[in-house]
Amino acid sequence: MTEEAILQGCLKNDATAQRELYNRYSPKMLAVCYRFAHNREDAEDMLQEGFIKVFLQIHTFENRGAFEGWVRRIIVHTCINILKKNKKFNESVDIIHATGVQIREESVPAIIQAKQVVECIRLLPIGYRTVLNLYAVEGYSHREIANMLDIEESTSRSQYTRAKAMLEDILIRKRILQKPKHENNWLAAVSQR
Repeated sequence: MTEEAILQGCLKNDATAQRELYNRYSPKMLAVCYRFAHNREDAEDMLQEGFIKVFLQIHTFENRGAFEGWVRRIIVHTCINILKKNKKFNESVDIIHATGVQIREESVPAIIQAKQVVECIRLLPIGYRTVLNLYAVEGYSHREIANMLDIEESTSRSQYTRAKAMLEDILIRKRILQKPKHENNWLAAVSQR
């Protein structure tokens, strides 16, 4: 089925088209959910709720930009809304974890497996992990993140800075990253920014 045929079928609530859309995009979108979720079960719940919204809002897709990008935005917003609804984003974070680690943006060699880094990102407290994912991976600005999470822009920036420091500490402790002797851009190895 072509993407256009899938879209037209979904607009008519055709179950075959809906199943095709889900099968085509759910693996990538599950990966997106997994970065925000505490575990696979939570990620699958986020995915299901996200696709319900996709099907309910498909009539709003205006063929501007990629359809996959439109689906991804809905999934990301769904993940954020679930975290906010469950108040998981507001879990307290001990600042002690982020102190004592110098921020070095360029210390992870490009050959590090993305899967290892994603697993380490998932070890971050939910607030740090959410801001890091939204800024470094999804490409949202700190202003957009602040609006999405109902926080101050400065809070987004500081959470991002602390997330990078804590992530570097985790990568060093897991021996995925060696303590660098000079400045390098390690975050670029795992992000689009």
